[in-house]
Amino acid sequence: MKPEKAVFAAGCFWGVEEIFSDMEGVISTKVGYTGGNTPDPTYREVCTGLTGHAEAVEIEFDSDVISYENLLKIFWEIHDPTTLNRQGPDTGTQYRSAVFHVNEEQKSSAENMKNRLNEEKYNFRIVTEITPFGIFYPAEEYHQKYFKKNPGHGCSLKF
Repeated sequence: MKPEKAVFAAGCFWGVEEIFSDMEGVISTKVGYTGGNTPDPTYREVCTGLTGHAEAVEIEFDSDVISYENLLKIFWEIHDPTTLNRQGPDTGTQYRSAVFHVNEEQKSSAENMKNRLNEEKYNFRIVTEITPFGIFYPAEEYHQKYFKKNPGHGCSLKF
């Protein structure tokens, strides 16, 4: 088994990580920042909306157990991909919906699923970015596994 990587942004990274972290086939998850141009950003910097980074989750998974397409399906289901730079009460470019593909196969899968959902379910309103993965900056330790460390906090995701 060679682990693969998926990187998604769907609003606040705490909830996204929580949903993916306990799934069968997911080896590990890490929250952090990607998609921007500020090196080694802090949470406080990302919250300004000026870094260009999104709050994202890096998922290491075993594709023999769970496919990238299944992870994508869950990604589309847990948030509103038609809302630009917003999920629930969280607003700003750091909360945008994005798929950061690590190879052309992931790009093709994401684009195909987005196009199909856009036609069949969302009436051509999906605003999710599909963009090449670059550098992932892990968030501060207190953000990692946040809901496991702080049970009972709310989240704007659909699950």
